[in-house]
Amino acid sequence: MSIVRSIIVVIIMLGILATLHELAHFWAARLLKIKVYEVSIFVGPKLLSWKRKGVDFTIRLIPIGAYVRFTEIDEEGHVVESKDPDLLVNQPRIKRLIVSIAGPLMNLVLGLLIFLVMFCATGFVSLDIGKPVAGAQTGKVAEEYTVGDTIKKVNGNNVYTSYDFYFELDSSDPGQDMTITLKSKEDGKNYDVVLTPVFVRRPMLLITVETMSTENEYKGWKVHSVDEEQNEGNPVLKAGDYVTSINGKAVSDDDIEEFLYTVTDEVLKVGYIRDGVEEEVDLIPRYVDYVTDRGVSLIGYRVDSLASFAKALGYSTKMPAAIGNISIRGIKEIIAGKEKAYNLVSGPIGITTMVNDVVKDEEDTVADKLYVLILLSAVISIALAFSNLLPIPGLDGIQIVFIVVEMVIGHKLSEKTEGILTIIGFVMIVLLLILAFISDILRIIFGY
Repeated sequence: MSIVRSIIVVIIMLGILATLHELAHFWAARLLKIKVYEVSIFVGPKLLSWKRKGVDFTIRLIPIGAYVRFTEIDEEGHVVESKDPDLLVNQPRIKRLIVSIAGPLMNLVLGLLIFLVMFCATGFVSLDIGKPVAGAQTGKVAEEYTVGDTIKKVNGNNVYTSYDFYFELDSSDPGQDMTITLKSKEDGKNYDVVLTPVFVRRPMLLITVETMSTENEYKGWKVHSVDEEQNEGNPVLKAGDYVTSINGKAVSDDDIEEFLYTVTDEVLKVGYIRDGVEEEVDLIPRYVDYVTDRGVSLIGYRVDSLASFAKALGYSTKMPAAIGNISIRGIKEIIAGKEKAYNLVSGPIGITTMVNDVVKDEEDTVADKLYVLILLSAVISIALAFSNLLPIPGLDGIQIVFIVVEMVIGHKLSEKTEGILTIIGFVMIVLLLILAFISDILRIIFGY
């Protein structure tokens, strides 16, 4: 049933974002005293309708999309041409441009406001660098930077928020040097810090666990499955066991991961609980070479003062740049062959899949799920602002292009030119929809 709930959540989310987008067109038109014939909230058969100040308002059945009608329609469904100066089509170019931009601008502002509200409510992670993580790659350069300085670039690529910063970290080869450019909080100058990889070995028990959490009655890792190669082909653990210690070290200790990197024994003493009985067994591990974590920590802030609010406001305004940065970097990785093309574009199926992953996660509380869904709606709203600026029929972008071209050449485009551009845009949107659909399906099939 989680997929049904997810579909409902996505429909409502996209319906609200689309409605606010169209209402922005309506409010801009009313402000500029441009005639509006109809405002439809959602699409499909009418559920409710009323008239106010000469505008027909309707609420329709299907909560996907919305529209504002600026023209009169005759009984046969054709647009009635008119020289009425109050019609949008007869307005000065600057007014038509404002009305066209209002929708994408609403989505952009809405996304920023959602981020700002969430940052104020829960705090946010900045790009101010914190203390290096013990034993990580920052060990040899810990004294080369000042805690509180701001990260500006990773390997020469600009970063604007923690979101695109972590994207850069994930995209970087962990076995190669990484250069982080920081801005000094003291003199405002930029300087570089090089993180050199540190290679270590770690013992593997060759088990999968239901969760790394030890918040259970045995304070251990619950074993989900055991590889048949465990203990050199003679498995000693089985599904349902709770691993509680390794060489006398409790797995519930906060430093268990750091401890495992120091283990070099050929045989480990593994404590576990099976059917309520505590036991210990010798286990021959398999050692695997790892590159230690980059060790970069970022400072989080709570919004509890005017200064921290100003910081949250500035941070939220950088979110569109971060989202755009991730998109551009994604395109570059596809061109370079480092990423699959279908991982860049996502349609309704992909959005539903993301929402479903959040909804069905039993470990997260309702508050955690709501938090993630609200942040996802902010990202989608900003993405809608960008996508609506594409010069494609049915989107605001093509009208904006027509108006800007008119401003440049000083006269309206010919019907033939508009027709050609419309056809090109139509082909683009069909291809984009097909790509989004195929991308969503491939992600589901291959689990990306």
